[in-house]
Amino acid sequence: MASLSSALRLSRFGSLASRRPAFSLTAKAGFKTDASQQLAAVAVPEDHQSHVDPLAFDKQDESVLERALKASGPRNTWTREEIQQIYETPLMDLVYHASTVHRKFNDPSKVQLCTLLSIKTGGCTEDCSYCAQSSRHKTGLKASKLVTLGSVLRAAREARDNGSTRFCMGAAWRDMHGRKSNLRDIKEMIKEVRGMGMEVCVTLGMVTDAQARELKDAGLTAYNHNVDTSREFYPSVITTRSYDERLNTISNVDQAGLSVCSGGILGLGEQKEDHIGLIYTLSTLPSHPESVPINTLVPIPGTPLGDNKPIEFKSVLRTIATARIVMPKSVIRLAAGRITLDDEKQGLCFMAGANAIFTGEKMLTTDCTGWDEDKRLLDSWGLSPLKSFEKDNANPEMTEDAEEKQQSALFGTERKFESIPKV
Repeated sequence: MASLSSALRLSRFGSLASRRPAFSLTAKAGFKTDASQQLAAVAVPEDHQSHVDPLAFDKQDESVLERALKASGPRNTWTREEIQQIYETPLMDLVYHASTVHRKFNDPSKVQLCTLLSIKTGGCTEDCSYCAQSSRHKTGLKASKLVTLGSVLRAAREARDNGSTRFCMGAAWRDMHGRKSNLRDIKEMIKEVRGMGMEVCVTLGMVTDAQARELKDAGLTAYNHNVDTSREFYPSVITTRSYDERLNTISNVDQAGLSVCSGGILGLGEQKEDHIGLIYTLSTLPSHPESVPINTLVPIPGTPLGDNKPIEFKSVLRTIATARIVMPKSVIRLAAGRITLDDEKQGLCFMAGANAIFTGEKMLTTDCTGWDEDKRLLDSWGLSPLKSFEKDNANPEMTEDAEEKQQSALFGTERKFESIPKV
């Protein structure tokens, strides 16, 4: 009986071996392979095949999703094909697996509350097709100057007292070129809000590496600079700022030691391939963004996308779940457009891995769900707010030392921002 079992095992192994060369040509020649190829490359001398455990090939039969579920930490060597395989998983299964990953790397009972204040509204020279603040669109929005420090502190205090732990400030500028006095005033705002015990994030358009360092020294926690959509679809939405300019700003922010906040907008007229492309861009940065805002388009009359139809919720849920699996430790933030989701849809988003929301009176120029309503929402799902600077881990055994010990070819080599062209 034992010999028959051995024969069957050798027969199974032989059939597998016959389908693959004994050596991977790319591995033998020293060329880089993608993560799946590295995992599959098993160098077996042709005259020693019968001495190799046939179960060593079982890993090659695992799906991309199965390998992602076993991962001990983030990886930034994803391919579009791998992300597509995850994205196209049947939706119920996808949400289930995303929830599993979420519980592995995060505390599923905690949600970060963030409040966003417009500190300089309208008059932006960019032509973003979705934005009410562009001077190129006739939306009826009047441009304003930078608000005062006092008004910022009043808004931040109100947000803090209502449970928000991250206070975000946005200015409608293309960049910070020639805005030394504005930068000085904003640094003072950052210092004072940080002194209130809150995390502080700003979005001010493109910044240089020196400006990013100044903001860091002032006490800034994070800098938001969305990539908006896939590289391929991007020119259909914006022409006044290139995709690589956005990546260059993200690089400057990262190099300054700031947390990167970068996500996208769904419902711009894109296809599912662009949702995959968006996640691909973010997940192959040198480090995954600390937070990933997922916005859904709020159509603004007078903008080129003012008549767009709402995106199907299933696409939003699928994008959130895929982002959670591919970027397991990033904070996935429900951002603009959340006000259109009922409690049940938001509950599904939390289950799929969303663990932050914007709350308060406004999100820049669009309506936002208020604090009282969001307190009721979280209570109804048994969720509680995350504290400032708190990043809970649902698995205490998943320590940094354990992660380092478990690194393998699955995670590939570290990508560098130097590969992104400077503009």
